[in-house]
Amino acid sequence: MAQLYKRLSVDFEHEDDRGKLAQLVHKGFSQVNVLETRAGVSRGGHYHKVSREAFFVISGSVKVHLKNESGEQVEIFHKGDFFMVFPFTVHSMYFPEDCVMIALYDIPVKDGDGGQDIFCGD
Repeated sequence: MAQLYKRLSVDFEHEDDRGKLAQLVHKGFSQVNVLETRAGVSRGGHYHKVSREAFFVISGSVKVHLKNESGEQVEIFHKGDFFMVFPFTVHSMYFPEDCVMIALYDIPVKDGDGGQDIFCGD
């Protein structure tokens, strides 16, 4: 089965008596979004043909259903998990609790001409 997603590591972390700093990336992504989602909500149900989309869970958890032509799987991600979804992988998310995530795209979903790299997944 082809790989549907990849767990990522943050570039750098530092913690001292003041708190904690996590540098997610220092290159490779050009669009960053913050998702605040309430418990019981579903999002996604789409795929990207070009963009790789990475997610960092700040708080809460998310159940992600991943599917492409070679298979499917379900993963649950929690606070501190960092993962990337590959192109042509349909990803649907269910939030069993309030959740805050950062979404990063290596290529913006919407280009300067108004075209979008987001397609309905069935």
